[in-house]
Amino acid sequence: MSNEPPPPPPGQPPGDDPFSKRPPYGPPPPPGGPPPPPYDPGPFGGGGPYGGADPLAGMPPLAEPGKRILARLIDFLIISIPLYLISLPWGGALDYNGDNGNGNFGNAVGSAYSGHQLVWSLIALVAYVAYDTYFTHKDGRTPGKRLLKMRVAMLNDGSVPDTSSALMRAVVLWLPALLCCPCLWWLINIILMFTDKPYRQGLQDKAGKTVVVVVR
Repeated sequence: MSNEPPPPPPGQPPGDDPFSKRPPYGPPPPPGGPPPPPYDPGPFGGGGPYGGADPLAGMPPLAEPGKRILARLIDFLIISIPLYLISLPWGGALDYNGDNGNGNFGNAVGSAYSGHQLVWSLIALVAYVAYDTYFTHKDGRTPGKRLLKMRVAMLNDGSVPDTSSALMRAVVLWLPALLCCPCLWWLINIILMFTDKPYRQGLQDKAGKTVVVVVR
């Protein structure tokens, strides 16, 4: 017996989202047989913060944290290298070689950071957020995730995130990382990817109500 979902009725097109949830793995129970054991909701109760049965039922396995970190590094390089090259005619992302005319190099550095660096930080923020939002909404896969065979999915139904969820996810991921506390922010997210139960959600996943799964 096939485990694939039945084809749509004649004349009805298949669903637009190829990543929607499929029936749970394993053969269905035989007709008239005992019902499957009840789902244990664990510490969240009632299937977690999103309610109902296990949200991961019918979805592929969760992606490994190590692959997620590598995919994020690939995406970071894809954006950061062109941004750096574009900034070179203006002295790079931050020019420490200026002087304020009074020989006070420290003030010159502070002025460069508050002006030049702020401008490039804002440009970088727009670029990273737009990149993540576009690819996450397109099919759940940035180039880094596509290369490592992963995707972002809505936890409640496994679909590709809509624009608002993709944007929320990107803003929560990049705004603190680029404007205030990059080391702390990345550390928190890396720890959560390894320790969050049961969905391995980083802070961006919790904000967008998403998970990262392998591509089947």
